[in-house]
Amino acid sequence: RDPHAPSSCSDCYMADAVSGNAKGLTDLPSLPGRNSGHTDAISDSGVVVGQSQNGKIDPNLKAYAGVATYWKNGKTHRLRGLGGPQSFAMGVNDRGEIVGQALNKTPYSNSIWGNLGTEQRAVLWRDGQVRDLGSLGGPSALAFFINARGQIAGQAETNSTVNPATGSPTVVPFLWWKGHMRSLGTLGGTNGGPASLNDRGQVAGASDLKGDQISHPFLWGPRMGMKDLGTLGGANGYASWMNNAGRVVGTADLPGSQVHHAFLWRNAHMIDLGAARGLPCSHAYGINSKDQVVGTSGICGGPE
Repeated sequence: RDPHAPSSCSDCYMADAVSGNAKGLTDLPSLPGRNSGHTDAISDSGVVVGQSQNGKIDPNLKAYAGVATYWKNGKTHRLRGLGGPQSFAMGVNDRGEIVGQALNKTPYSNSIWGNLGTEQRAVLWRDGQVRDLGSLGGPSALAFFINARGQIAGQAETNSTVNPATGSPTVVPFLWWKGHMRSLGTLGGTNGGPASLNDRGQVAGASDLKGDQISHPFLWGPRMGMKDLGTLGGANGYASWMNNAGRVVGTADLPGSQVHHAFLWRNAHMIDLGAARGLPCSHAYGINSKDQVVGTSGICGGPE
């Protein structure tokens, strides 16, 4: 049983982070004490990053806090934050550079990512030091991915003004490199974010269109800017992953927007990958360097 869980919880148990290969799973211990942990990413060199509870209470959430953590050679390491009670490690490259977010001590309640009491800042951990990556004019930002060149992709608020259509401030994807955070813009709406970053500095993700009622997948490149990848004939879609050749996979609605299929976007065309026999819907989640795609298929709106 998880001693930190509320008394009303009937099935809350402790959870450790794990890594695995063909030989099975390896337990990745949480920080000392009765604490749970989880993972977010792994590098080719085997460094795992994520979060572990530290046994302390977050005064705003009135719940146990979690802090950015990495696991290397079977050992658990805590990463320094920005003074707030929570931090998250979300991405890592083979140089051991880690990105994520950390709370500081500046009060802020309107964040698009929820009210955690203070500003959430995109951060880079390098050589044991934590660096605040800055902002695009708003109080909060998150970093999700870092590639082999040290380029970082994430989301950042451009202001703290709540938009009527979304109930949140405007948030856009960014690319950070060599000390500069560059806004990638949107497809016309006030909400956009990255789903993948490759080693060429291309970013794939999803963005609202004008009016914030429809969202489309996008591919951004340093020369071409943000390209709307469209859908399979319906209203909405999103990108899930991308390889170093700039081939993008994700999910898009078919005409009528009642059914959605996994797609592969390459050579400026969106290819409908269909669904498993007898099932209407599908999602694509990953693609490798050979353009092989993995995903799921099932009942629309059900287990897919």
